[in-house]
Amino acid sequence: MPGATIAGQRVPTVSPAAMRLRCETPADADAIDALLARAFAGHPHSHQTEAAIVRALRAAGALSLSLVAEDDDGGVIGHVAASPVRVAGAERGWYGLGPLAVEPARQRGGVGSALMRAVLETVGARGAAGCVLVGDPAYYARFGFAPLPGLELPGVPAEVFVGRVLAGPPAHGLVAFHPAFEAS
Repeated sequence: MPGATIAGQRVPTVSPAAMRLRCETPADADAIDALLARAFAGHPHSHQTEAAIVRALRAAGALSLSLVAEDDDGGVIGHVAASPVRVAGAERGWYGLGPLAVEPARQRGGVGSALMRAVLETVGARGAAGCVLVGDPAYYARFGFAPLPGLELPGVPAEVFVGRVLAGPPAHGLVAFHPAFEAS
């Protein structure tokens, strides 16, 4: 299967001729900010803070994984971030995924799916116990995400807080994303 190597792991790509997946570089920061602004503009559940969150995660050294999808011209057309979360007050090998963004003109073309598969495979290869996110459960169900009994994110409706166990037993307790998620 065609793919890319990210953090030493082989991951699939949708169409090697149409895009490539790779880890972000410092030169990508402005393009990622602009992409996040375009992708979440007018989104009914966005506070337009996604770029600030990624910048704050990066500045805090808490951006465990930041993947970009680029087109044939090297333009950033997709991005996904992963950062550690605390469960029941402790680091337990769980990650928070997001934001996930795709260039509006490229949405529904497989870019987001490729990024999700790549981030899950990469954090899984790094020994992650699981991942959580806040998002559309219908979209994320295709990647094995569902509400996880025993995990709760205070202030967030249970139906949009979903997770996926990658290794070991499910975790239980209150989940806390990195303080960067409060950035504005």
